[in-house]
Amino acid sequence: MSKRNYRLAGEIKRDLTDIFAHEIRDPHIDSMVSVTDVEVSNDLSYARIYVSKLGSQRDREKLLEALEKANGYIRTLLSQRLKIRKVPELRFFLDDSLEYGAKIDKILGELGE
Repeated sequence: MSKRNYRLAGEIKRDLTDIFAHEIRDPHIDSMVSVTDVEVSNDLSYARIYVSKLGSQRDREKLLEALEKANGYIRTLLSQRLKIRKVPELRFFLDDSLEYGAKIDKILGELGE
């Protein structure tokens, strides 16, 4: 990833975290949603957004549905913050790494007892 893509990915990650915490009023998208990673394509036309939320699998599926539904609004809010001509198309994906880490910690805790 080029320096520009890396910088833009960081800005998108920071801004989306703030947008989810303060500007989105959907109950499925709350401040407990973590933006774990952002990957921007080389031509800056697409951004893969990896999000995570602790809870049941159903909660995470509802989160993904809510993000897809609000995609246009989120992109509009992002365009007001970023200083680029065209905001990348946002694609949201679930990141289960936090849940996986919690599961490993639980197993290690049980082994230590």
